[in-house]
Amino acid sequence: MLDKNQIAAASRRLHDHWRAGTKLGALESSHRPRDRAEAYAIQAAIESYSAADLFGWKIAATSEAGQKHINVDGPMAGRILSETVIPDGGTASMAGNEMRVAEPEFAFRMATDLPPRSSLYTVQEVLDAVGTLHPAIEIPDSRFSDFVSAGAAQIIADNACAHLFVLGAPATTNWRALDLVEEKPVITLRGKRFIGHGKNVLGDPRIALTWLANELRQLGVTLKAGQIVTTGTCHPPLPIQSGDLVEADFGTLGKVSVGFK
Repeated sequence: MLDKNQIAAASRRLHDHWRAGTKLGALESSHRPRDRAEAYAIQAAIESYSAADLFGWKIAATSEAGQKHINVDGPMAGRILSETVIPDGGTASMAGNEMRVAEPEFAFRMATDLPPRSSLYTVQEVLDAVGTLHPAIEIPDSRFSDFVSAGAAQIIADNACAHLFVLGAPATTNWRALDLVEEKPVITLRGKRFIGHGKNVLGDPRIALTWLANELRQLGVTLKAGQIVTTGTCHPPLPIQSGDLVEADFGTLGKVSVGFK
């Protein structure tokens, strides 16, 4: 088991590369996580580098396309730091970003805490704790130069490829009455239209949200009121380049956009 000094050193190395926009091949063998528990411990230490409260959580690899993109076989949680959030309609820097993709996502803001407990949370319990639903765009990246071969444990330690995040306004329609599985956001990029699908998000964005709540539950972490959970891309990651504008229209749920430079 990695000790606290090894965990801190691994987290510091990943954070330093993120801030510098540089990449590494792999963590040193003495600092490399051997399982999900060690990986999440390294990830958790990044919160100490942020002056603000944690903005929320992301879920990586909730779709088959997302899993293939980073060569993992299931979802993983990551932290959204407040300083990584870009205003809706704002501009994201491409500096140091090697993944260079945008991901349209369903995001939820929690209204009440979901603390750790011995039993699993049900979908209904988790939905009852939600305040609002938002359209969102995630702009992931990895600190590893070869993220495809880094492996799930190192990817989790690397904050599940969290990088930048754009949150749209809360939906004003009654989203609880909609079947999110069949929602099909329209994404516009360089004059082309792409159609997302709610079913791509672990079968249902609400199931993905519940997965996150239970992943944190078993880690002993509270999903707090006010935090955002973005549930993973509803369309295969869309390649982006400097000068692009990505617009995601979620129909009655609202719109969100971001430019790149």
